[in-house]
Amino acid sequence: MNLEFLHENMMGPNAWLIAEELTANLPLRKGMKVLDLGCGRGLTSVFLAEKFGVEVFALDLWTSATENYNRFQQAGVSHLTIPLQLDALQLPFAEDFFDAVISIDSYHYFGNNDTYFTRVLRSVLKKDAIVAIAFPGMKYELHQNIPEEMKTLWDDEALEMWHSIEWWKPKFEPYLKDFQIGEMECFDQAWQDWLSCDNPYAVEDRVMIATDNGRYMNLIKLSGMIK
Repeated sequence: MNLEFLHENMMGPNAWLIAEELTANLPLRKGMKVLDLGCGRGLTSVFLAEKFGVEVFALDLWTSATENYNRFQQAGVSHLTIPLQLDALQLPFAEDFFDAVISIDSYHYFGNNDTYFTRVLRSVLKKDAIVAIAFPGMKYELHQNIPEEMKTLWDDEALEMWHSIEWWKPKFEPYLKDFQIGEMECFDQAWQDWLSCDNPYAVEDRVMIATDNGRYMNLIKLSGMIK
């Protein structure tokens, strides 16, 4: 991966690094249709196309399809990637369409509830489809007892979306076989890669990560296959 391309298109903790860990043991293979749900500026879509040769449907609400198409051309994967600017809450795909869904640093925005997976996402996935998701979280539920030093660094929107492994587990475990969930090993490096960028949002996040100092925040990964 071209480092300049990577730094230009990061929108948070290094999604390329997260994707490497998340997919390390997944049976993705050439020819599969993969939904990259909440792909941002397409880093994860480029990764999936390059690494596995899968056909990636790169869906994001806020990034234009044209901008991502240009990035995919620049990365040499436009023949394997289909850029889509769509709302994750309204997936316009046929039932049983995808062989896999990958979602990195985005699912918590729209799926942090008891209904999204079963009512929206599950229907577009084939039986035995691969589900692999990674997002920021908490080591344990803190919402009723926010540490004093973090109160000015965590906004209300973030706190509504960040939860613990135990909170997320029942949202998926009943519907997936070979289900696994845990903390990501790449937390420190993924965040440091982001904090080293000149992006003003990265600069803002430096104080938060330094103050947290590994005590409360984590990155959560989960995977399984549709029952």
